[in-house]
Amino acid sequence: MDLRQLEIIRAIADTGSFTAAGEKLRVSQSAISRQILLLEAELGEPAFHRIGRRIRITPAGEALVRLSHRVFQDLQETVSAITETQESMRGTLRLVGSMTVCLYVFPSLLAEVRRAHPNLDLKITVGSGDRSLALLRSGSADLGLVTLPVDAADLEAVAVLEEELLLITYPTHPLAARQRIRPADLTRQPFILFEAGSITRRLVEEFLAREHIEPQIVMETENVEIIKAMVRHGLGISIIPWQAAAADVRTTQLHCSRIAGHALHRDTGWLYPKMRRLPRAVSEVMRVFEQIQPKFEAAVKAPPRLSTVLGAP
Repeated sequence: MDLRQLEIIRAIADTGSFTAAGEKLRVSQSAISRQILLLEAELGEPAFHRIGRRIRITPAGEALVRLSHRVFQDLQETVSAITETQESMRGTLRLVGSMTVCLYVFPSLLAEVRRAHPNLDLKITVGSGDRSLALLRSGSADLGLVTLPVDAADLEAVAVLEEELLLITYPTHPLAARQRIRPADLTRQPFILFEAGSITRRLVEEFLAREHIEPQIVMETENVEIIKAMVRHGLGISIIPWQAAAADVRTTQLHCSRIAGHALHRDTGWLYPKMRRLPRAVSEVMRVFEQIQPKFEAAVKAPPRLSTVLGAP
């Protein structure tokens, strides 16, 4: 058995006749018939039953068709992999990420990718969790960096960062003067929260529900910069990732606190369609991220004593 015979088997199954298979492969019908006879003699089983001018594939033939698909797919992937290692990476990679990811992770990550692969065209979309899933499923995005967990059997999720969620207030807020903030202190406070339906919002709501706190929500938005601006101007308090608050805390525009007895965290990770072999550009972005991951891990990790951040350079 050789690759040509497997190619012929697949062509017959696809076209439904020896004649059409010959036309597809640009060989004569007699050459097609001769190869099938040789193959059947080798196997000791017929691959097709001839019924007049029609043919019907046998179980042995179906097994050979399945084999041909596996063999040619493996062959194509191997050739592509060899070719890719010899060529400069080109084409377009479409990424989607949450607002926080697009503000604090993608700029430095994609700058590194661009330095390594200047001919790779990077397209970025800011998307909520639901929108990110829709773009990945429709093929409008190749790779997402989103808040986890995501319940999607058709997508692969790989957690890469754990972010601490902290309470933010404006520096002269009464809560900012307290050494220890209890859940009960949040009662009747006006909250500015991430939009309903987001995973971060769900994590905050689960915490509030456990403490029997009904928040007074004055605004909902996915834009963390808007949340911070509203808090800075005294319109409410919020719970956001440390990475988003750190610069404002250092410049004393915001005050950051932990809530006693509660460690709030969220996971961020890659999300992409399940497939046998990831496209090279997708794998390369993930590889570059892994190389500089310690930088991001340091950025999302709040210090044990938040008061030490004040006045830091």
